[in-house]
Amino acid sequence: MNDYSKITALYSRLSVGDEDRDGGESNSIQNQKKFLESYARQLKLTNIRHYIDDDESGRFFDRSAYSRMIEDVENGKIGVCIMKDMTRWGRDYLQVGNAMEIFRRNNVRFIAVNNGIDSEKPDTLEFAPFINIMSEWYARDISKKVKTGIRTKGTSGKPIATEAPYGYVKDPDNKDFWLIDEEAAEVVRLIFRLFLDGKNRNQIAVYLKNEQIPTPTFYMKDRGRGTCKNKTLNEENRYKWNKATLTHILTRQEYCGDVVNFKTTKHFRDK
Repeated sequence: MNDYSKITALYSRLSVGDEDRDGGESNSIQNQKKFLESYARQLKLTNIRHYIDDDESGRFFDRSAYSRMIEDVENGKIGVCIMKDMTRWGRDYLQVGNAMEIFRRNNVRFIAVNNGIDSEKPDTLEFAPFINIMSEWYARDISKKVKTGIRTKGTSGKPIATEAPYGYVKDPDNKDFWLIDEEAAEVVRLIFRLFLDGKNRNQIAVYLKNEQIPTPTFYMKDRGRGTCKNKTLNEENRYKWNKATLTHILTRQEYCGDVVNFKTTKHFRDK
């Protein structure tokens, strides 16, 4: 028997770009919350707690609210979990299957309303694996379409990188075109001049540090760009250049004015 004095977990998720945004939680998340609360009241369930992942892809299972919910399940705090449908859980059928086993072991009742799935009614679970597989097929299909679009763009000579490399900046009027960022470009030119003058990478790193020239990571973060733009960085490393960064700059073909695409590839479950 389920202990309904425990938390009734209402899980909502929305992928990046799924709906129009209003600056806070998306309207769709608000609709999911109202829908789940109404359903929980119909079942006379109490002690409701929302777990919400907004702007989170269903392909990944390290989502913050989802991780907290699984932790609460394993700590025996949750008695019932309700989602709008199975796709809110995720689009990797193996991961969803593992999560369902976690719920079963911890005697947590699971309900996917729109799929008609309720773990208290074993007959409704028969189609859960097929729904999970179809969810993953959907993610795989979307991945193929996205890859086709990216490859078409890349083979036409347009850069497909999310960010322009250090020394360049995306043209505000044409995101498929890079402009030279003169301030950063001067540092790139300086690095090449020092190298051609016979200085090794360690000597160049020391020179740049003594000149108090910020590393590319700090430079781009200060301008709201780069992969670390929303991360907190250790200020002690602001001028701490290293050999790997310098090697990367000295070997980048983009500094010859070329567009370089398709250097890496990822499985749809990874990205």
